[in-house]
Amino acid sequence: MTAIDARDIPADSRSAERLRSDGLDYRVVDADDEQAMSAFLRAVDRGFLGPEPTDEALTQVRGVFAARRNIAVDDPASHGDLPIATTNSWVTPLTVPGGAQLDMWAISVVTVAATHRRRGIARALLEGELRSAASAGLPMAGLTVSEATIYGRYGFGSAVPVASFTVDTRRAGWAGFVPPGRVEYVDRELLADELGAVHDRVLRSASGRVPGWRGRWEGHAGVAPHVPNRDSVRGVRYLDAHGDVRGAMAYALSEKEGTFRFRMDIRLMVTETPDAAAALWRFALNHDLVDTVTADLRPIDDPLPWLVADPRGVTTVEHDHGWLRILDVPAAMRARTYSAPLDVVLRVDDPLGFTAGDWLLQVDSAGEARVTRATDREPDASLSVSVLSSLYAGAVRARTLHGAGRLVTDSGTADALDRAFIAFPAPTLDIWY
Repeated sequence: MTAIDARDIPADSRSAERLRSDGLDYRVVDADDEQAMSAFLRAVDRGFLGPEPTDEALTQVRGVFAARRNIAVDDPASHGDLPIATTNSWVTPLTVPGGAQLDMWAISVVTVAATHRRRGIARALLEGELRSAASAGLPMAGLTVSEATIYGRYGFGSAVPVASFTVDTRRAGWAGFVPPGRVEYVDRELLADELGAVHDRVLRSASGRVPGWRGRWEGHAGVAPHVPNRDSVRGVRYLDAHGDVRGAMAYALSEKEGTFRFRMDIRLMVTETPDAAAALWRFALNHDLVDTVTADLRPIDDPLPWLVADPRGVTTVEHDHGWLRILDVPAAMRARTYSAPLDVVLRVDDPLGFTAGDWLLQVDSAGEARVTRATDREPDASLSVSVLSSLYAGAVRARTLHGAGRLVTDSGTADALDRAFIAFPAPTLDIWY
């Protein structure tokens, strides 16, 4: 993978000039300046409606953010001591269909203070991030979002959907197999280690995955000081018949209105094998006194509904989670493999200009792509870069986008795109970043 460090990329000059004309300062935060970093982190918590962080929490999170490029926007006319907008970024590998990895500019903590809405600040932040990524030679940008209506205008597409499960355990029952091996409790420090270790091992097993980091595992395990109700977090791991750890799960229990019946919220489940997934689901659904089990950010092809006696006891809600933004069409398309041959010209519209034009995409019988500018063929399909980015990971169907009027083509080309772009197993992303 690349040796590009996002911290070496200066603040985008166009966004700096745009915000300067409005009396605002756009800058990279000095990670060695403890006071500046604390102010930045407090602004992030305020932006996401969180409580004022403790000194202990600031110390823990500062260590994570020191490895990232942190951008702050200040208003010199304001009497506050915090930035009025934030974002940060880092370069991370993204698993693509076929198991290869592509360098991605990950974007996070995009906030604008409620006192400064509708002044074009978010646009300056996001366009600045994309220009910075493109200038550094990154072929892809990505983020997870709290609001789904904002990012399409910048060329991002919802590319990695996930499932949210709510299980009525008494109705659902258990009809799955009983895997060999065992499930055992682990303390929270070890739980953080096991979550991270298993996650690292399965990173290339499905498109859409990105690496986590120690602070993320400590948060799920209830070790991090800023985690609400962290003392309610417990954890288990699954060991196979050979005694090797193949899965881990962090969860929290809460009593249901004084009934001495409980709800289990699975905070994170990571599994390396079908046996591990079945064993941890069985532990959760058969847990004494637990009537309800919830889990979010699960793969859309998770076997859970087929492991229970009554699938109507499982409520499944599919929703968007991972968003991607292609910045370099040839590099992105050549990085992944495809499930069927293809020969099409795609006319891509990109309001920011990074990927606009006609592209000849040819996929051979081995699933490898050749991508060039199309100069002597009319386009077979027209789409925005947002739609192309949605197709990229292999979860979103071309037929669906065609039916919604987002992909302008004939039904035969839509079918051909579907066959080529679909990925197995289903793409997934089980963390926020």
